[in-house]
Amino acid sequence: MRQSRRCSRSGCAQPAAATLTYVYAESTAVVGPLATFSEPHSYDLCEFHAGRLTVPRGWEVVRHEIDLDDSGPTGDDLLALADAVREAARPEPPRSPADDGSGIRRGHLRILPDIP
Repeated sequence: MRQSRRCSRSGCAQPAAATLTYVYAESTAVVGPLATFSEPHSYDLCEFHAGRLTVPRGWEVVRHEIDLDDSGPTGDDLLALADAVREAARPEPPRSPADDGSGIRRGHLRILPDIP
């Protein structure tokens, strides 16, 4: 599902298509694909304003390709996510009672015995 954020420029009601971030230490403005969620130190821009962005003299603009036809995750992406969730939810196979000296296991942590 695509987010419906608007351009950050005053008076612009167009949907956001790109995200602008500044790297002040390097005097660089980075324009890239729309971020997954809105960040407080970045700006969402429509296609028009992203393409016309200018920066002060001495600054550099880095532009990453913006795919306006990207409709979000594909079916393969969603299946991969579902498989990862199923794998994480599988119970751990039982341990052998002959497992000595390795300590007591609690979840993914292991308590090691004190060494005299």
